[in-house]
Order: sequence, then C-alpha cells, then structure tokens
Amino acid sequence: MAVLSLYEPVNWLKPVADDVWIVDGPVIHMALYGAGLPFTTRMTIVRLPGNRLWLHSPVAWNAPLARQLETLGTVTHLVSPNRIHYAYIADWSAHYPEARCWASPGVRERASSQNISVSFSDDLGDRPPPEWHDTLDQLCFRGSSVMEEVVFLHRPSRTLILADLIENFDPGKVHWRLRWLLRLAGVVAPHGQAPLDYRFTFRGGKDQARASFQRMLQWQPERIVLAHGNWIDHNGTQALKRAFRWLG
Repeated sequence: MAVLSLYEPVNWLKPVADDVWIVDGPVIHMALYGAGLPFTTRMTIVRLPGNRLWLHSPVAWNAPLARQLETLGTVTHLVSPNRIHYAYIADWSAHYPEARCWASPGVRERASSQNISVSFSDDLGDRPPPEWHDTLDQLCFRGSSVMEEVVFLHRPSRTLILADLIENFDPGKVHWRLRWLLRLAGVVAPHGQAPLDYRFTFRGGKDQARASFQRMLQWQPERIVLAHGNWIDHNGTQALKRAFRWLG
C-alpha cells in the first residue's frame, strides 16, 4: 500500500451539486512537523452564469482534464484560497491567458519566496466581488498569525468550499506509518478539523476566528467540499460545528 492512496479516479470531473464539481489530483508533498508529508489534492469548479468557470485551488493542468472542462464552459477565474494553495495557477493561466487570477492574503509574498512566478490580477477580500456575488458568498477567515483563508459558499446548493480549515483524511487510504501522525494532527475522518499546527496559530486571535466562524455558520451549509480528504455531502452545518469545537 502507498503511504497515501489517491481519491480515484483522478483528473476526472465528479459532480457535487448543480453547477458544482470537484477534481481529485495527484499527491503533493508539504512540510509538516519537520517532514515532507504527502497530501492529496482537489480543486472545486463552479459554473457561474454565462458558462463561466471558477476554479478553486486548481490541481495540475493536463490536456484530458482541460477537454472535460471545455464541455462545461470557459475557464474564467483561477482562485488561490490561501497562501499555500497556488502552485498550479501559473500553468493554468498560461493555457487560459484571459482568465483572471485571484490572490489570497499573503500568497504573492509566499510565491515570491518559493521562486514561483504567478501574475495575480486581482485580490480576494472579505466580500464577494461583482464577478460572482450573485452566485458565491465569501469571507476571509481571520485570527491566524500565519495564514488567512478565504472561504466560499455556493448559494444555490449551499455548498461550503474550504481548503485547509478542515482536513478529513480517509483512514483507509492512509498507511499506518502516516495514520498516527494524522491522528495527532486531528485530521482523520470522520472527525476532521484544521490540523494541529494550524490551530496553534490562532492562539492570539480566537476572538477574530470565532467571529469569522459565526458568519460562516450563518450560511447553514448542506455540504462541505475540502481540498484534503473526504468531503461532506450532507448535514454540513452540524459537521461544521463539530470541526470547529476547538474554538471553544
């Protein structure tokens, strides 16, 4: 068994709700607790009015995937939800030069420090821009001393779209050598949440985090799509409350 199994099939459109899809991508390696650990990747696609496609945390570009997207509409927006979800945006932008690239707080500096060139055209804020405010709501989840994540709600389907604020790895897809570490981090399904090291960064900003969480809770999501691990296809509001119990 691999250390971390993929969410097969990869590079394939999977429906979540009307006008919402996910695509599971290949494994990447990220630094966690001093080690380079594997993480599965996932992007979320929303079809906006006019068949405009909005891509959240794009996975690696490839031609077969691009052909699938062409059946849905035109790639129009490429979105970095936080400062560590951006690596493939430049490649997508090269293939779709008319698409607008949206920067999360701190991502420009992060990309520069990693010598990754990304030409962001716009900045994400605490409210949805005119380009999608009729379909998507958004807020900037504040309180971390290290990373703010912009979260989104697809209003018609009440689908909450997250990156790292909840990670929910399927234990059946994780080798025992990695499973104990993910349990320590608190990110094993069905009890996923923000990883332990990320939660620590909210120690001085929990009041801000609670305010952000209350705004998110008011959306009453039915489902929650995550970048890492099992996504939640029903009872999303209850799952959200469980995942954020660490806020107290």
